[in-house]
Amino acid sequence: MSADFIIGLAGQAISTVLKASAPMLVLALVVGLIISIFQATTQIQEQTLAFVPKIVAVFVSLIIFGPWILNVIVDFTYNLLNNLYKYVG
Repeated sequence: MSADFIIGLAGQAISTVLKASAPMLVLALVVGLIISIFQATTQIQEQTLAFVPKIVAVFVSLIIFGPWILNVIVDFTYNLLNNLYKYVG
């Protein structure tokens, strides 16, 4: 195993993690931006108003995108374990 191979494998792992977490992060970002604009226009400075909708949005996105996220992670793990003999030898 060369250093280039390990770096490539680590890059694939990071790419998989980013792909799997992107829907939740983007939805939390959009909801947080909307709540921040709402707080700025109404001058309501309640801390829970910022966190509760983001938590709900992340859970909803996890329910909606859960099968796709699971598919991405399972595909990466299957490819990793399927080619394990190449990595060891």
